[in-house]
Amino acid sequence: MEEYSDKKIIIEGITFVLGVFLLALCYNLFLLPNNFAFAGMSGLAIIVHQISGFNPTLFIYIANITLLIVSFIFLGWEKTKRTIVGTLLYPVMITFTLPIAQVLLEHLVLKEMIITAILTALLYGIGNGLIYKSGYTTGGNDVLMQLLNKYFKIPESQGLTFVNCLVILACSIVFSLELGIYSLIIMVISSVFIDKIMYGISDSKLFYIFTRKPKKIKKVIFDEFESGFTILPTKGGYSHTHGSLIMVVISNRDYYKFKNKILEIDPTAFFIIDDCYETKGGVKRSNLPFID
Repeated sequence: MEEYSDKKIIIEGITFVLGVFLLALCYNLFLLPNNFAFAGMSGLAIIVHQISGFNPTLFIYIANITLLIVSFIFLGWEKTKRTIVGTLLYPVMITFTLPIAQVLLEHLVLKEMIITAILTALLYGIGNGLIYKSGYTTGGNDVLMQLLNKYFKIPESQGLTFVNCLVILACSIVFSLELGIYSLIIMVISSVFIDKIMYGISDSKLFYIFTRKPKKIKKVIFDEFESGFTILPTKGGYSHTHGSLIMVVISNRDYYKFKNKILEIDPTAFFIIDDCYETKGGVKRSNLPFID
């Protein structure tokens, strides 16, 4: 158990450092050279640099350390300790990756801005996804979100959107509406990549089925789709009628076939379908030889 724990810590650490490296490389390779400003302190640093000429990397150092102190004072040690390493490592990585980005920029010539924006979103999304998956943060936006949540009761996801939209609005005013729109596109696309890195790609669907013909549907699940299922007891909120709900995981390739089969058996069936990112355990019909 201890060996497993140590291995997990090492993997999380490597994942985190790699994520910060990619995030910092994205900043020097795409965000700063193209004035894409949409993400917290990094975006604000680009805007301040345009207005005053202040060194953007130094701005990130100062802003991150200031927010770290604010987090310690107003959020406490427990919520601050997971941000310390990232808060300090991110600006260090920006300094470290600057010469790498300069070499790459000499050979990376992209004529279409939309291609640049997509590559930016890809690199930014992968970097942030790895950081979140490791369980750490790089401070900045995360501290602001927690402060908004604690003192103004704003959900952290909404707080993140609010802060980023303010930065994008400032980008549109300081630079141009076009750059503001590109920054918005990057923010939206990168959020998709972040989700895919954190949760993976859904390879199956989770069905919750309420039907008047449960025996026929259970037989189809066993015979045609060779899968197990779970029966959940239910009670109608209006009718107060007791019934049962069939919960079953079906692979994506069988999604339409299974859905149409349900409606063929019971056109009045009520069902909910959701993406399923991971399943463990469970049974297949091949593991149930006692079923005819």
